[in-house]
Amino acid sequence: MLTDSAAPTARSSVSFPTFRPRLPWIGGDLQTVRDVVMPANDPHDPAETTVLEFPMPDGTGDILSGTLERPRTAGRSRPLAVLLHGLTGCADSRYVLRAAGRLLEAGFPVLRLNLRGAGPCRKVCREQYHSGRSEDLEAVLSQLPSTLTGNGLVTVGWSLGANLLLKGLAEFGDVFPIRAAVSVSAPIDLAAAAAKLGSPRNRVYHRRLLARMKQELAQAPDELMPAIRKALAGVRSIIEFDDRFTAPRNGFADAAEYYSRCSAGRFMPAVPVPTLVIHALDDPWIPGAAYREYDWAGSPNLTPLLPRRGGHVGFHAVGGRVWSDDCMVDYLNRLTG
Repeated sequence: MLTDSAAPTARSSVSFPTFRPRLPWIGGDLQTVRDVVMPANDPHDPAETTVLEFPMPDGTGDILSGTLERPRTAGRSRPLAVLLHGLTGCADSRYVLRAAGRLLEAGFPVLRLNLRGAGPCRKVCREQYHSGRSEDLEAVLSQLPSTLTGNGLVTVGWSLGANLLLKGLAEFGDVFPIRAAVSVSAPIDLAAAAAKLGSPRNRVYHRRLLARMKQELAQAPDELMPAIRKALAGVRSIIEFDDRFTAPRNGFADAAEYYSRCSAGRFMPAVPVPTLVIHALDDPWIPGAAYREYDWAGSPNLTPLLPRRGGHVGFHAVGGRVWSDDCMVDYLNRLTG
């Protein structure tokens, strides 16, 4: 396990750089909000962009979409990188675009996927993504043509998308040619993360996230609108939202069962793919205890990278770079180079 040192893990012969936060973004909260309050100027320059659609095979008629981007750099063939966004995000979320830019620079083709009901999928999907809906990722990977997967796959997820990814890797990681994966700021104990988000110190975060979750659900297809709008008005917390909407709409008895059955922590020992697991212990949304207390020795395919600082999907480092993206590219280069 790594903290802020640059020593190598037992699973890697090459060390990762030490995370040093960029001034003035000191502390977990400032690291977390930096992308919200600062204008974007992140390089992102694909040679070619194509929108792909993925019909879901569950009878709902829902269609996921993703943006396929090809790199300008020529050279050795690289695996396709499939990127998964977090809660209330989409394929165009800033952290996804920025990471895609770094991967394109390294020669990886990239698929930025919108989870079910996110971004442009919102008005054409009756159902909606959640932390454990890994079957949607499986359906997408199953539909990728061999022209895209011939050099294998790598996968990267952030926050909710990282939890979904870790769960999915355990369930079907050995079915597809996935060569490596990266998880960033995953809520591997969903109940603990929901409780921390609902704490008084996080009331601003909580209010913003809940409002956006309500907005996503309220924009479901027209036939679902009246009942949803009426019920949404009375919801006062994310746990209540999951209890009244996420759980019953997805076959769980309540929020507690949803959290228990979908938390990535219970699946991680079975992940068969080399996976870099990045999490900052000062993340204001996700308790570090789930990572500190995890039995990493029992998960030989996982490489934990746990700096003391970095916030939630932050990691804004000196030099104007994002440390988690640097580690992502280094790790994927090592595993697929």
